[in-house]
Amino acid sequence: MNETIESQSSPSPQIRPKLPLWQRLLPWLITLACFIYLYTVLDRAAAAQGSGLFPYLREIFGKVSWWRWLGLMVPYSLFFFTIDTLVIWRVINWFNAKINYFDLLPIRGSAYILSILNEQVGKGAMALYLNRRDGVPGWEVGSSMLFVMFCEFYYLLGWATIGVTLQWDRFPEIFHLIPWIALGAGIFFVVFHLFFSGRIGKGVAFRDRALFHSFRQAKAWQYGAVLVLRSPAMLGAVLVYTLSLRLFGVEANFSEMVGYLPVIFFGAASPGPMRSVAILLWVILFPERPGEMSTFGFVQHNFFIFFNASIGLLFLRRANRELFGQRT
Repeated sequence: MNETIESQSSPSPQIRPKLPLWQRLLPWLITLACFIYLYTVLDRAAAAQGSGLFPYLREIFGKVSWWRWLGLMVPYSLFFFTIDTLVIWRVINWFNAKINYFDLLPIRGSAYILSILNEQVGKGAMALYLNRRDGVPGWEVGSSMLFVMFCEFYYLLGWATIGVTLQWDRFPEIFHLIPWIALGAGIFFVVFHLFFSGRIGKGVAFRDRALFHSFRQAKAWQYGAVLVLRSPAMLGAVLVYTLSLRLFGVEANFSEMVGYLPVIFFGAASPGPMRSVAILLWVILFPERPGEMSTFGFVQHNFFIFFNASIGLLFLRRANRELFGQRT
């Protein structure tokens, strides 16, 4: 009853208070500080070799076997696409409707285009698609997308905790907070799940909102299942990034990368300026090779985002046809 009323009612628009100037500027200032630091480090490294900055970087690019690099990155991106779709397919089938895995590929791929700007917008586009094409109530499928994002946080945090623990001495001290964050997040999850499963806080109307449809249905093992389903993507990334790094002339073994990569992924997935910090972290972890590591971090991150978007372009026509074809 509550879900019906909520889905039919249109809440009055609320004007959000404008953020203070310093809060709006802070992400840009952090990003600027990261690039200034990178520029300073790279300029010094170039000067130490008697070269200018751009010839120094051009030489690094010229040494990489890009065809071999593409031979690693393209299959990995496709593998990630299949795993990512599998997770969403599994959650939708648990909580919303029975949908064929292959029918979900077009919208998952097309959503990567929007994810260039914001991953949450991409998830919202999938919710709209499933609502219009399969008649899944919008609030309920939105709840499943929220469930996926909730599990993604714990997946990345769990792997980042393992990573920091394995390479404790290599990370700056601020990253030593990650296990404590994980502990706090674990306590929060216990209370969160007990609340939405109805074991505590009975009679609280907030829990009955349609946006929390999936959380009310979810069993504890289903949260864990999502983490397990996603983990092959992390293990595949460890393999691919280790081999890719060697193409840049930097040696690292798989056990080292298991420590580094989850922490960097956790940072890159965080909102705000943390993507810049994540790229900078490669240089901090390998300070003796600043040019190679800044180049590596930049191309790995951006190729993954834009190649995934190119996958979306392949499916975009079908997605548009299924979304709008039956509408006049």
